[in-house]
Amino acid sequence: MDDQIKEAFLRSKSKDKQESYEAYLYILQVTEKQIDWAYEVWDDLLESLSDKDNHQRSRAAQYLANLAKSDPEKRMHADLPKLLEVTKDKQFVTARHSLQAIWKIGLADGVLKEKMMTYMADRFINGINEKNYTLIRFDIIQNMKHLYDQLGDEAIKQTAMELIDTVVDDKYKKKYKSVWR
Repeated sequence: MDDQIKEAFLRSKSKDKQESYEAYLYILQVTEKQIDWAYEVWDDLLESLSDKDNHQRSRAAQYLANLAKSDPEKRMHADLPKLLEVTKDKQFVTARHSLQAIWKIGLADGVLKEKMMTYMADRFINGINEKNYTLIRFDIIQNMKHLYDQLGDEAIKQTAMELIDTVVDDKYKKKYKSVWR
């Protein structure tokens, strides 16, 4: 890991919101591609999933989702439950930002793709009593679309369409289908 990345991780925890935000954006950009230093930050990020600062929890989840493709030891297979817990954070904005990033885990390998699809489908179906469940459902359908766009797997699209067909409210059914146009 070069000094610029190390500095970005330090700055991402700054109390200066602008400095922290710029570092966050930089880290997300750098981790969009496969990197070779994931394990230098992995354990710290896992610990940050339970940080008292909701921004740090959200960012740690997003960083780990990005790093899943840079995980030759397949640590994500064991650590996934910790990350998914943040998608149900008590702070809705933290939960939502984490949820919106988890699709990237499915790019790492076929097993993780299946775990993500199972998790998202289950949450779509069984999360109806969650606060803001229509937004959560929208994010899940959007996640599936992102995965489909990256992988071209027709089974992903089929699953999304089957989930959308279970929606009773035409307003939301239409909204979810609009993601796939």
